[in-house]
Amino acid sequence: MATDENAVNKLIPHLFRQEYAKMTAVLSRYFGWQYIDVAEDIASETFLKATEYWLQHGIPANPSAWLYAVARNKAKDYLKRNQLFETKIKDAIKPAETATDIEFEFNDAIIADSQLSMIFVVCDPINPAPAQICLALQILCGFSVEEIANAFLSQVETIKKRLLRARANLRTEGFQLRTLSHTEISTRLDVVLKTIYLLFNEGYFSQGEKEFIRKDLCSEAIRLTLLLAENNLTNIPRVNALLALMCYQSSRLNARTNDAGEAILYEDQDRDLWDPFLIEKGNYYFWKAFVNQEVSTYHLEAAIAYWHTTRTGDKWPQILQLYNQLLIMEYSPVSAINRTFAFAMVYGNEQAIKEAEKLDLRENSYYHGLMGFLYSGMDSTLAIAHYQQALALTRSLVEKQVFTQKIAQLANSF
Repeated sequence: MATDENAVNKLIPHLFRQEYAKMTAVLSRYFGWQYIDVAEDIASETFLKATEYWLQHGIPANPSAWLYAVARNKAKDYLKRNQLFETKIKDAIKPAETATDIEFEFNDAIIADSQLSMIFVVCDPINPAPAQICLALQILCGFSVEEIANAFLSQVETIKKRLLRARANLRTEGFQLRTLSHTEISTRLDVVLKTIYLLFNEGYFSQGEKEFIRKDLCSEAIRLTLLLAENNLTNIPRVNALLALMCYQSSRLNARTNDAGEAILYEDQDRDLWDPFLIEKGNYYFWKAFVNQEVSTYHLEAAIAYWHTTRTGDKWPQILQLYNQLLIMEYSPVSAINRTFAFAMVYGNEQAIKEAEKLDLRENSYYHGLMGFLYSGMDSTLAIAHYQQALALTRSLVEKQVFTQKIAQLANSF
């Protein structure tokens, strides 16, 4: 019996984001890195089969279990019909087994272990950090090349070449999906965390043209960080700090858009829509992040996010001081712009304009959005001019709507 096409088209992308990377990691665990393309093909074919079959026969009671059953059968079929796998991979797995004997288990423990191993092996220092992040986003998170290009604000062809080189380097190095040593984990953890944070940021403030928030990406980033937090080798302060940061930020997701999907700026958000459960989870992991004297950028950003979840009026001096420390530790244009907003909350818009002008970020849409905000109520003409520049620079349709509304409100005030 056919099912609702809209239901299938809505469910498949959601499951793809949740299960594709898990499926690829487990299959690569059995096949080996040199055959990761086969693992990815089997995973992709599984979702294609699901789309076709579910439209005709309906969505199964347990869609995830259905997907893993199909992937398992496809993997076995591939082994049986492919002589290369019969002669090489089969013997590498266990000489006494035949292709039909291999059980492609997809239980929670194997999925978690496979993904954790994949995270660190993909982030191999043989590749430069940007290439590691691109590769991890594609393999671990199921990002398309277009999505990675959006996240890096780069050209699609540039990302394609980067991915091809990164995969070739890992093949040359003899990549193996195995348990890594404590030293290997320590040297790669920073890139792993940066990759996961980039994934979260793409969900929290998507660079795509149509979507402003992608909760599925935020959830995936939190899930991957939980894998790290639940493993003894990676349960360290900055992992818990990142997890706290993402919990705090996620607690305000429902308040950041209205029913029409339009963006709501922080100062206009309905505080009753903030999620107290996620705030409490953030508090829990933030407390765990201070088991020693380590202070990372994630600690500072988590502290800033914590203050943003409070309703107290005296939070802005605290936030400003934290941004001062963050910029000393690691400068970024976004942090500098956010710090200037906090400066305005403490010292007023006129002083903040002087601070903003020092940033020299005139090609940045966020900078002009900030300047539009700062000039509002002081000089409507200049405010409109900055909002118009922000409008011209941004690619986000949701941001365009915000800036257009601001311009209209200021124009009506004349």
